[in-house]
Amino acid sequence: MNRFAKMGSIWLIAILIIVMAGCGKTENSNAGEPSGASAAAQSQEPSASTSAAAVSAGDTAKTAYPLTLKDAGGTEVTFDAAPQRIISIAPSETETLFAIGLDDQIVGVTENDDYPEEAKSKPKMGGYELNTEAIVAAKPDVVFAAGITSADTIKGLRDLGIKVFQFNPKTVEAVIDDIKQYGQITDHQAEAKQVTDKMEFELAQVTDAVQTISEDQKKKVYIEFSPGWTVGKGEFMDELITLSGGVNIAGDTTGWNEINEENIIKSNPDVILYAASVVDEKNQTLDQVIKSRAGWDQITAVKEGRVVGLDDNLLSRTGPRITEGLLQVAKAIYPDLFK
Repeated sequence: MNRFAKMGSIWLIAILIIVMAGCGKTENSNAGEPSGASAAAQSQEPSASTSAAAVSAGDTAKTAYPLTLKDAGGTEVTFDAAPQRIISIAPSETETLFAIGLDDQIVGVTENDDYPEEAKSKPKMGGYELNTEAIVAAKPDVVFAAGITSADTIKGLRDLGIKVFQFNPKTVEAVIDDIKQYGQITDHQAEAKQVTDKMEFELAQVTDAVQTISEDQKKKVYIEFSPGWTVGKGEFMDELITLSGGVNIAGDTTGWNEINEENIIKSNPDVILYAASVVDEKNQTLDQVIKSRAGWDQITAVKEGRVVGLDDNLLSRTGPRITEGLLQVAKAIYPDLFK
């Protein structure tokens, strides 16, 4: 499946996680980026098996160490102190680390980590294939991994005596919980709270705005993030559409699916969303591909000019910008509600 492999590459670059990649559950409720057959989305509550809980110092929570937490793969990881040398092996994790003020502690990222700008100057630990020697040489206190990181890769690092903690959120709420857990692990709880407060505000902006939309008024939405592929239940794209008050026309499927053009025309979506940066093998943008398909000119979204390109990184990386992606989706579906 060359096309599916291509999709995986696109997602990995966009998120290096997922792909929106792999799965599991952390005590904070983690999920991953999109993968070809991901499990159904689920909301998970953060809970940690801790040998010492976070304690409060006035209004600012401070972490008491040693701290033991169970990661997305079910492994208990103990932190004797706040990690001072951190490696991230996924763009989503890198974005989170920078967002909560850990720039100075980051000693390695992957070649795919491009946000924020400062991430580009950090030492590289490989790309799609990790450079194990570079990771070992960096002497990290912890390596943070995402859902796309394979179990074999994580085991290999642990066999070398490297501490690895994996996150793998399946929902927007789970991403927020994970960032709070990042704050707990690194003793940056105040900084993490600033980030999650903003995310919760943006989430509420969307859910409050669309709650007045009745079931019969909800827009039908089709989303395409890789040429010829759409997404159903169990992936972030589906949840973002649902939170935005839309109805995913592929919502009766699970995970990533090769499209059935006839069914899409029959479903007649009101809005079509696509990844703005993605091109096909002919270097055509996805909107060009979509509009050139036979019969698609009769779809309401195409006829009314409701074919909207989105920033794929905002929607696929399970980090602090996921709620910005949610706002982008909501504005594309109901522009009048978000002027």
